[in-house]
Amino acid sequence: MELLANDFTTVFKSPNPENTYLGTPSICVMKSGRYVVSHDLFTKNEENRGFFSKSEDIIPHPISGNYNIGQIFVSDDKGKSWRMVARRNFYHAVVFESGDELYLFGHCNDLIIYRSLDGGESWDMGHYLTENEYWHASATNIWYEKGYINLIIETYVNKDGEIRDGWNVSSLAPVVLRAKIGDDLTKRESWVFSDKVRFRDIVNEDELDLHGIPFFPTTLHKSEYPAGTTTDNMSGWLEANIVRIKDEKHYWYDPSGKTFHIIMRAHTSWTGYCAIMKAVIEEKNGKETIKIMPEVNPSGKKVVYLPLPGGQMRFHITWDEKSQLFWLLSTQATDSMTRKELLPADRFNLPYDERRRMQLSFSKNLVDWCFAGMVAIGDTERESRHYASMEIDGDDLVLVSRSGSPKAYSPHNVDLITFHRVKNFRELVY
Repeated sequence: MELLANDFTTVFKSPNPENTYLGTPSICVMKSGRYVVSHDLFTKNEENRGFFSKSEDIIPHPISGNYNIGQIFVSDDKGKSWRMVARRNFYHAVVFESGDELYLFGHCNDLIIYRSLDGGESWDMGHYLTENEYWHASATNIWYEKGYINLIIETYVNKDGEIRDGWNVSSLAPVVLRAKIGDDLTKRESWVFSDKVRFRDIVNEDELDLHGIPFFPTTLHKSEYPAGTTTDNMSGWLEANIVRIKDEKHYWYDPSGKTFHIIMRAHTSWTGYCAIMKAVIEEKNGKETIKIMPEVNPSGKKVVYLPLPGGQMRFHITWDEKSQLFWLLSTQATDSMTRKELLPADRFNLPYDERRRMQLSFSKNLVDWCFAGMVAIGDTERESRHYASMEIDGDDLVLVSRSGSPKAYSPHNVDLITFHRVKNFRELVY
């Protein structure tokens, strides 16, 4: 089988794969033709941050003192070479254009946004949009429409007596943020924030019998972990994309244009499903508000899960106006039914967590997906090709991947950010 974009150029390589790992790549194709890429670094031990913690560009959070390491690169030759232009305090960020300005939106616990006024050559020192909050995200999509920019991020909403530590995906609440293109996005008042709805307050897993989810026993509604379990067993959602259905024949089409759909990674320990909610724009006291709620089928049943290839891992959805199709970049699993104690030693985590196969699919309705091809496959488990972000550049899809070499610490803790190009992607439609 011919792979669509197995070859790559390296944006950045970890100086120490044993303890400095790379994640959350984001790419923006500017109107000027310049490519801008951001990513973050993480480590298993704080003392291993090495030279990254010594940068004068890293200003700790003014309240908590926390800092994260993020880097920004540019390319003026269509991704053949890359040049680092800035290092800042951010994590889980996405880079995008708004009007004539370039922004990077992420968090360092609190939401933070950086701005460049010269096409990415220089960046300011950041502006906080929240205070003393805890956020989570990934470099998922941006939705531009009718003079607005729409994006999505999650926040932890924990209540007394609930689990506060670890991989608490049941207490994540997706939050839609919306602003006018051209406004000063460094100001909190430029953004409309949606309400917050947690997975654990929407989903009653006792009502999902016959659906097969969750695959392993869950800790969702328990205030303490039973002996021998971890947060890998917790149900939830995370790493959301935002889309709007434009097909007037679609059951979920909103002729008012006020409804967006939130398509999320489904944390079920099983493959092939995503989670879904919808965000509805409303008017309240003369001001715009955004309310998040479940979608409903014609039967009256609320929708929690949808089939989606690779929905078990972080994925990226892009709308292509020319083909009138949604394009999906996701991770393909091949052995999720292998007993976890029989998995190879260099596999990461639970059986569904295979990370080396990147696939491309397309759909006209977000439910029925057609396989377009394999983008890239790593030769070994450590050579991950996952958590990718993509943009359309003319007839091509350009993407950046959280990738691993044979020297990577694990399939999760990888050592490369790689750039790939899928040429003439619309020709894959059949």
